[in-house]
Order: sequence, then structure tokens, then C-alpha cells
Amino acid sequence: MKKLFLLAILSFSMIGFSQENNESSFWENVRFGGAVGLNFGNNTTNIAVLPTAIYQFNESVALGVNLGYQYSKRNDVKSNVYSAGILSFFNPIYEIQLSAEFEQLFVNSTFGDIKNSYNYPSLYLGGAYQISNNFAIGMRYDVLYDNNKSIYGSAFSPIVRVFF
Repeated sequence: MKKLFLLAILSFSMIGFSQENNESSFWENVRFGGAVGLNFGNNTTNIAVLPTAIYQFNESVALGVNLGYQYSKRNDVKSNVYSAGILSFFNPIYEIQLSAEFEQLFVNSTFGDIKNSYNYPSLYLGGAYQISNNFAIGMRYDVLYDNNKSIYGSAFSPIVRVFF
């Protein structure tokens, strides 16, 4: 087992050195962004952190990953939601950004002494108006929406994307 581990480390090291000349061009095409949400109200708290990283292949195509955490509390109901997903963007013209996002959500909720844990997938198809290279606004639709499992009240949700 130790030999296999050592072989894996050496292989990854060689890959890293062989990619050294291309490293700067790879990272020049990577953009970071995401979302942060805070909502406080009468017996209600919602906190969300959703970082995203994308690789911009060219002016029209990007592919990326996202991770997320959301905390929600309303009266005696609490939930922690973890998520991971992949996303893709396609710009047929500069101003129009079409997107497809697959996300797997893992929900842990409590209602008093009752605990419930489950997971479910979401597949969002969306369209946005790209205002600049770093900002887009639009709508998306979850084609796998399940009213009984989703943490959201609707299959439609707004898009506000910010990347650096």
C-alpha cells in the first residue's frame, strides 16, 4: 500500500512539473465567483455561501464547479444543506448567457426532536443577460424540481452571477 501511495505521489509530481510551462495560461482562464446570502426576519434566519470556479475555454464556452452551504431556521425547523455541482455557460453572442447546472443537494433538517436527512439532484437550465465579463442577471428553471424534496418554493429562481 505504501508503494502504491508513493507511486501516486511521484506520478502527480511529474505531471505537475510537466505542466509548469502551461500553468500561467491555465490560471489566466480561471475565474472565481459565487454568491453569499443573508436573510434575517421574525423568527427566521437564512445564511448561504456558494463559491464557484469556472474555466473560460474561449469567449463563448465556460465550464466550472461549485460548492455550497445553506443554513435555515424558522421557528422550530432548522436545516443545513450542503451542495456540490458542475455548471456550463454558453454565450451565442456576448450579451446572452445560456447555462446548464447540475447540483446534488444534501439536506439535514430537524423539526423539534424529529431529524430528517436526504439528498436530491437539481438540473437548472437558464438564460441571463451578461452586462459585463464579470456580471450577469437572469432566470433559471430546475427541470428535476420535486415539490416534496426541494428546499426552494419554486422550480424558477433568479440568476445573479459575479465573477472576478
